[in-house]
Amino acid sequence: MSTPLSQSNMQNSQMGLGQQSTGQSRNQMQQHAEGQVARTLENQTAKLPSDLFLWAAVGSIGASALLQVMGKKKASLFVGEWVSPFLLLGVYNKIVKVAGSDKFDRAH
Repeated sequence: MSTPLSQSNMQNSQMGLGQQSTGQSRNQMQQHAEGQVARTLENQTAKLPSDLFLWAAVGSIGASALLQVMGKKKASLFVGEWVSPFLLLGVYNKIVKVAGSDKFDRAH
C-alpha cells in the first residue's frame, strides 16, 4: 500500500533518473563526433529541397504505372521498387536538416 508521500518520492526519483540519463546521452553524443565523410555528405544532402525526394517517389509510381500499361511488367516492377528508397532518402534529408551531426557544433 502506497501513501501519497511515497508516491511523490517515487515520481521525483524517476524524474531525476530521466534527467540523469538525458544528460548522459548528451555527453555521449558530444563525445562521438561524426567523421569528415559523414559531415560532408550531410552538408551536401541538406542543400537539396525536401520535396525533391517526394516528387521522385511520385514520379517513379507514375513511371511504373505507365510501364505496366505498356506491358513491360519487369521494368514496371523495377521502377516501382524505387519508391521506398526515395522516401527513405527524404526522411534522411529531413533528419539531417533538423538534427544533423553539426547540431552540437552550432550550439557552441
